[in-house]
Amino acid sequence: MRRNRAKQVMRDGKATIGTWLSLGNIPSARLMARAGFDWLTVDVEHSLVNIETTTHMMAAIADAGCVALARVPSNRHDHIKRMLDNGAHGIVVPMVNTREEAEAAVAACLYPPRGNRSVGGSMHAINFDATATDYYANVNDELLIVLQCEHIDAVNRADDIFSVPGIDAIFVGPNDLAASMRDLDGKPPSPEAFSDALRRIREACERHGLAAGLHCGSAAEAKLRLAEGWRMLAVASELKFMVDGAANVLQTIGWDGAAKDLAKY
Repeated sequence: MRRNRAKQVMRDGKATIGTWLSLGNIPSARLMARAGFDWLTVDVEHSLVNIETTTHMMAAIADAGCVALARVPSNRHDHIKRMLDNGAHGIVVPMVNTREEAEAAVAACLYPPRGNRSVGGSMHAINFDATATDYYANVNDELLIVLQCEHIDAVNRADDIFSVPGIDAIFVGPNDLAASMRDLDGKPPSPEAFSDALRRIREACERHGLAAGLHCGSAAEAKLRLAEGWRMLAVASELKFMVDGAANVLQTIGWDGAAKDLAKY
């Protein structure tokens, strides 16, 4: 059975680099899987992608030797089960704010006796280059389970949440985290307050032996975060790479009307 290289690298205390797939497009997934990233996350939370296209995208990623992750729409057993049964090497669960929510997410990923995932599916073993028998026997040890910390309530409960057995990484959605820290008038948090929240997350991850993850808007930011000790970094997305690349070409030529800021990630 194929080992989950991204999981192993982070377990060894080293960093991984990936990106988000937001377009719901199979050919772009095939190309991005060969670009050199350690993992790719198909964003099923905020994109238009459906389960069938997601399945083909994850297959294309796996066939290229890359690790295919899926961010589910929400922390629901059925969402997690469908992504895993259709070939995800790991799951990213958004907006986990309590220990109970973390326990439910982990349990949905793992077969009994460690969890409550039901036995079924037809595409999962293929992406692990395994027989069905090998998959059912060994996949609990190979799935990458990533919970998102993207609300200040989760930061304040970090030790309680991060100590749940079975978690591999905590991933920060900086936009949602910052939004949760606005005051009653909608004023965003100060840079110092936001940086302090990120520090608290990263240090809590270190205490509990988890990889600290963060979505970065640029390569320059990713380099800074690596130096700080973050070990699961997403840089932009295939969507942002495309629109920013096109805008940079037009700006370099000096063409008027080059689009700006079409994609945050």
